[in-house]
Amino acid sequence: MDDLESIRKKRLQELQRSLEARQYPAEPMTVTDDSLNQFISQYPLVVIDCWAQWCGPCRMLSPIIDQLASELRGKIVFGKLDTDQNPKISQNMGISSVPTLLFFQHGHLVDRVSGALPKQLLLQRLRPLMDGHK
Repeated sequence: MDDLESIRKKRLQELQRSLEARQYPAEPMTVTDDSLNQFISQYPLVVIDCWAQWCGPCRMLSPIIDQLASELRGKIVFGKLDTDQNPKISQNMGISSVPTLLFFQHGHLVDRVSGALPKQLLLQRLRPLMDGHK
């Protein structure tokens, strides 16, 4: 009977994780001055890509962010904030260069990085946040 209960418990945990992952978007969501606070409080781990259309490094980083949003679905939610269209957040967060990534955990800014990081370096920055979230 213990084996059956163990199997049930394990299957229930797998179903719960699957349900949670479905509630996370698989691509970056557009974030604005008006929606940022609600967005970062909606999920335990959020990364906001602060970018501008004229920015070459932003265009280099964009496909990496798209990949990570899909690969890390259920663990981290990614958002994109156009700094030219949303100057209030840019000013409040002290964003002076783009791209800048803002890392939020439970609605609080916990890290930030400026520049277009390669995927592996970005994953190294994200891993401690994901490990702490378990």
